[in-house]
Amino acid sequence: LVVTGSDEHLWKMWALPDGNILMTGEGHTDWISGCCFRPSGTQLVTSSGDSTVRIWELSRRGCILTLRGHGRAVRGCSWHCSGHLLASASRDCTSRIWDVGSERCRQTLRGHKDSVNSIEFLPFSSTVLTSSADKTLSLWDSRTVSRLF
Repeated sequence: LVVTGSDEHLWKMWALPDGNILMTGEGHTDWISGCCFRPSGTQLVTSSGDSTVRIWELSRRGCILTLRGHGRAVRGCSWHCSGHLLASASRDCTSRIWDVGSERCRQTLRGHKDSVNSIEFLPFSSTVLTSSADKTLSLWDSRTVSRLF
């Protein structure tokens, strides 16, 4: 399976190798910048130019949660390997760590001077890697919001 986002405000799930569309999700009001499966494979997170992050329940074929808090477009998203946290990167120069269970932002990572364009949890750790249009990479401890590098 592959999931893609588009300028049409939709995400699509494709079967490989035949290329059939298995599912389509709509609800964002601007382009979709990122899609990432939850480690369990039951949900999908998407990020969008509409400044939101959405969680989709694949069995229900619909959005179950919209996370708001970024002031500008969200450029990327990533699940923690536990499936309990997710991260988002935004053009508002911040990144956020979201607690899926409480449906709230746990931490806001501040320090980049320009758009944060990507974010990834390092495998099996609380460390987050961000990249920015300010031409820097940063490593963060998502528990303490400490910038490690």
